[in-house]
Amino acid sequence: MGHQDVDLYDATYGQFADNLYADVRSKAFGEDIGQNGWLTAAEHDLFLSWLQLDRKSRLLDVACGSGGPTLRAARLRHCSVHGLDANKDAVKTARVQSEEAGLSDKATFETADANESLALSDASFDAVICVDAINHLRDRARTLEDWARVLKPGGRIVFTDPIVVTGPLTNEEMRIRSSIGFFLFVPPGLDELLLGEAGFELLEKEDHTDNMGRMAGSWRAARQEREDDLRRIEGDETFEGQQRFLEVTARLADERRLSRFAFCAQRGR
Repeated sequence: MGHQDVDLYDATYGQFADNLYADVRSKAFGEDIGQNGWLTAAEHDLFLSWLQLDRKSRLLDVACGSGGPTLRAARLRHCSVHGLDANKDAVKTARVQSEEAGLSDKATFETADANESLALSDASFDAVICVDAINHLRDRARTLEDWARVLKPGGRIVFTDPIVVTGPLTNEEMRIRSSIGFFLFVPPGLDELLLGEAGFELLEKEDHTDNMGRMAGSWRAARQEREDDLRRIEGDETFEGQQRFLEVTARLADERRLSRFAFCAQRGR
C-alpha cells in the first residue's frame, strides 16, 4: 500500500487553540506552554538562560509554531521577540495570543519559509532560537550562515537537533520517523562542524534524548486517552499516523538509536 505523509502540522495548528488540544498538551507535558514538540518548561528555562536575554535583547524564534514559547520568553525575560513559521494558522494563532496577553508591543510574528534566506536585516538580533525544527531545513550550512548574518557580533544561538543518528536504523523506522514532512538525518559531529564553519564558537552541548523519548511516550498516551475526539478532528489516517510516529520516536530515543542534542553557540565578534 502506498504511503501518504501525515499532515501533522495542519491538523494540530488548525485546532491549536481548541480545549481538546490544550488538554492533550497539559497531560503530555505537565506544564502547557503552548509547545508542539519535545520542549518542556524546564528545558525552555535552560535555553533562555543560555541566551542571556534582558530587556534590551531582541530574540528571533525560527519555526515558532503558534508562539507559546516565544511569548513566554517575552514575559520571563522582558525582551522583544519576533517569531517566524511557515504555517499560516500557527502565525495567526500566535498573533491572537500576543494580543490577548498584552504583548503586542514586544512580540511580532510573520509567515516565512526558513529554508530561504531570511528577509531580515544584518545584525538585527541579539539571539536566535530554533527548537526541534532545524532538521526540517534542507541546507544546514546555509541556515547557520544566515542565522550568523542576522545576529549582532557576540550574539548567541540555541537550537535542538532531534535527528542525530546514533545507532542502526531500518528503512521503515526512518520512513515513519520522517513521515510528517522533510527530515534531514545527520551523523554525530556534523552540527559542531557546521557551527564552526559558519563562524560560531560552541558554548554548550547537551544530550536531551531522554527528554524526547519521555515526551513522545507521554504525548502518545495523552492522545490515546482522547482517541475518539481526535479521530473526529484529524480523521483515522492522520490520527493513526501520528500515534505510529510518536511510538517510533519514543522507541528510537529510548534505545539511543536516534538522539536529540541541544546546542548553544556564539557568533564571533
